[in-house]
Amino acid sequence: MAANGVLVLHVSYVAFVVLGLLLILLGGVLRWRWVRNLWFRGVHLLAIAIVVFEAWLGITCPLTTWENHLRTQAGQQTYEGDWIAIWLHRVLFFELPPWVFTYGYSLFGLLVVLACVLFPPRWPRPSQTSR
Repeated sequence: MAANGVLVLHVSYVAFVVLGLLLILLGGVLRWRWVRNLWFRGVHLLAIAIVVFEAWLGITCPLTTWENHLRTQAGQQTYEGDWIAIWLHRVLFFELPPWVFTYGYSLFGLLVVLACVLFPPRWPRPSQTSR
């Protein structure tokens, strides 16, 4: 059960990165103010930067390592589990050469940086206090 929790966390992380970029681009075009929030944009940029960094250094994602460890400790084979776990794995993991992922992550990271240029985050305004 703990391994499935890590898997859900992993899928949530991926969804934040992918859907976050889509919302930033859509929100930039539609002038949604919240997509320019500095904290949101900083966390989003950091999230994809971590993925790109791991890919270029050949580091296995710690969430994958943690999930596999939990499955091994539970006597399960890795990447097996209940119905939801199996489908989440099919969505997340593909059988391609590692270089494909490295370049794909890097391209996605460049798109996030481009989004920062096209629709820059806004710095918080100082609060107006009347004295």
